[in-house]
Amino acid sequence: MKRRRCLSLLVAAPALASATEPAPLFIEGYADHLSVAQGEEMALHVNTSGAKFDVEIARLGAERVVVWKKAGVLGVNHPVPEDASSQGCRWPESLRVPVAKDWKSGYYEVTFRTADAGGKWTHRSRRTAEGSAFFIVRAAQPGSRSKILIQLATNTYNAYNNWGGFSVYAYNSLSNNQGHRVSFERPPASQFSRWELPFVKWAEANGYELEYAANSDLEFHPEMLASYKLVLSVGHDEYWSTPMRDHLESWIGKGGNVAFFSGNTCCWQVRSEDEGRAFTCWKQNYHLDPIFQTREFQTLSTLWSHHLLQRPENALTGVGFLWGGYRRSHGQFMEDHAAYQVHRPDHWALAGTGLKTGALFGDKDTVVGYECDGCELEWKDGLPFPTGRDGTPKSFEVLATCPVRWHPDDAEWYERWEKGRTGAACMGLYTRGGTVFTAGTTDWAHGLQGGDAAVQKITRNLLDRLSA
Repeated sequence: MKRRRCLSLLVAAPALASATEPAPLFIEGYADHLSVAQGEEMALHVNTSGAKFDVEIARLGAERVVVWKKAGVLGVNHPVPEDASSQGCRWPESLRVPVAKDWKSGYYEVTFRTADAGGKWTHRSRRTAEGSAFFIVRAAQPGSRSKILIQLATNTYNAYNNWGGFSVYAYNSLSNNQGHRVSFERPPASQFSRWELPFVKWAEANGYELEYAANSDLEFHPEMLASYKLVLSVGHDEYWSTPMRDHLESWIGKGGNVAFFSGNTCCWQVRSEDEGRAFTCWKQNYHLDPIFQTREFQTLSTLWSHHLLQRPENALTGVGFLWGGYRRSHGQFMEDHAAYQVHRPDHWALAGTGLKTGALFGDKDTVVGYECDGCELEWKDGLPFPTGRDGTPKSFEVLATCPVRWHPDDAEWYERWEKGRTGAACMGLYTRGGTVFTAGTTDWAHGLQGGDAAVQKITRNLLDRLSA
């Protein structure tokens, strides 16, 4: 009898092991605000299958500097709401971080870590899981350390984030079903390291101190602008609300300067909701936006350059995506150079570069790349001038250009699109109160990262002159 019982246990063993597979180990979370001022607190909301977890917070700049750690925080596994993409996770607060007054203004990466010893009966190996979030520390006294404010493209981060199933893009959403409302209260998908971090590393390594804000701070904390001389947009700053734009344009009218080292800038209008905890953007489906039914189109959440809005981004940046497009992406100009051709080498922005008329720069680092903005041009005596018909100020000086083109899939929905049109990325500037410069490309910072001498010198010229 004893031997039979042992045999029966051996036979049952595989079923036992299968029934006791260890549950997945995971950890993820988010900060309860996009930005916080020095001396305030930031709450973190964490969901994990681990019994305990650790937190590390580091400022990312020329160096990664760890500023705060906490170990052994109690872990809780929370449910994920079906509407988390649009309405947020609604997880309770896990802990609070005291943001010290001496923390430098900047982008702060939050790293969550948890570990266990595997399963109870099988798979007894050490397992680890790691998640991340971020928040921005604003200067408690704006302008006290720098007269340059870099406002990070946090709306764009959120627009592409498909955590929970949906972004405002069909290609990376469940069943290719594009969402129209996206919440910030879910684990983020930051794009900081792709564009802004290379710019920040170069700037800090070259003696430029910056103060930081989120996109939405232009909407909810516009009073800070009065303390700065120069505002920066870097990389992929695609989604803007009406208050953001209103406040910045008003400040420019009073003499404030802006440098858009970015492309596809201010392309789509969004409407902030729940005091900035989410935003709505109907994009191509603008006819489904409740605003469309009111015929009060000023805040219609579609292209800023859409004819119903009558407020193309060109009036702010000098350029726009309708006359821009792609270079070395989306199948457009994939085998061609990705460089700007110089048209006005004697302009102060190009001083010291040694560039001559017709010279190319930026090709090695694909500076004119991914998404680019331009304007309708007319040529006189071999030089480009804006027509002004697309909203670009007539005083806009075109310093350099490069051919770009939309992909047909992006353009066919817009009934006023001229199919097959080739536009031009345009680098230039205008003055109307303050001076506004645009690089006209998302990838300008890649030239700084790659050590392109012309890109670096032009950037220095702009920072030095416009922040003085």
